[in-house]
Amino acid sequence: MARIGYSMELDPKSSSKSMGAELHISPKKSRELGRAIKGMRTATARKYLEGVVSMKQAVPFKRHCDGSGHRKGPMATGRYPVKVAEAFLKILENARSNAEYKGLDPEYMYISHVAAKRGRVIHGMRPRARGRGSPKNTDTVNVEIILNEVR
Repeated sequence: MARIGYSMELDPKSSSKSMGAELHISPKKSRELGRAIKGMRTATARKYLEGVVSMKQAVPFKRHCDGSGHRKGPMATGRYPVKVAEAFLKILENARSNAEYKGLDPEYMYISHVAAKRGRVIHGMRPRARGRGSPKNTDTVNVEIILNEVR
């Protein structure tokens, strides 16, 4: 595994960051969920992600929305990416813990940066009839969340 750096740096005295590397989640759904929670306060984002996990809150899909149906509320198309929301929730909790460790108050912090980038592809083969095989690849995602203090 290669060393992965953050795509942006903020003031270390007023921010905290966390990263999840090579997560086995969908890159497209990760991008849409990251766009949805960017700018939220940590408590609001946590409540939002828990609502997605319990399938009570849909995530609006703007780019990767072919074939997805409409949801109630102000959004047009949306889905419930439960596995992605669980991974984002763990990363957000880690960023909150990092903020507490630095002496910052996580309740007065907001998500200033979210990036979901494609990681490496884990190649695999599925055996088929007559001695053949088909590729069965697993996509991975690198997710980074940076929290910043509200001033």
